[in-house]
Amino acid sequence: MVIVEGELDKPDVVALLRAHLENMQSISPPESTHALDLSGLQGAEITFWTLRDGPDLMGCGALKELSPDQGEIKSMRTVAAHLRKGVAAKLLEHIIGVARDRGYRNVSLETGSMEEFKPAHRLYERHGFSFCGPFGPYREDPNSVFMELVLA
Repeated sequence: MVIVEGELDKPDVVALLRAHLENMQSISPPESTHALDLSGLQGAEITFWTLRDGPDLMGCGALKELSPDQGEIKSMRTVAAHLRKGVAAKLLEHIIGVARDRGYRNVSLETGSMEEFKPAHRLYERHGFSFCGPFGPYREDPNSVFMELVLA
């Protein structure tokens, strides 16, 4: 398995991100859907990665710089055929490593509060994240869960 930076122009990545956004929109109300579309992931403050096994796309994730000492995890998604194979954990470990290398003091994330998001909560907790309040542009929302990992 190899982690590759970029690839937002690859058809399989575009399809995965489209499916991710559609899934998030089907679960969360519009005012509580914070998933980024393709153009949102192309911002200068965002670094995007894919995980591949040879030519097969297995998943993706991104890190958005909120400030010189804080990052936000975005667009974590595993291709359905590769669920429960450690894809998300491998991507998350990579993203946390990049955040440490950048000197961030913490990494935050927003995800849903619904049952569908419980596996994500457990993944983040296993990697040291704890629940916290809203950060950056977010506000209290019963459909959102906020988590952070303190790095320094």
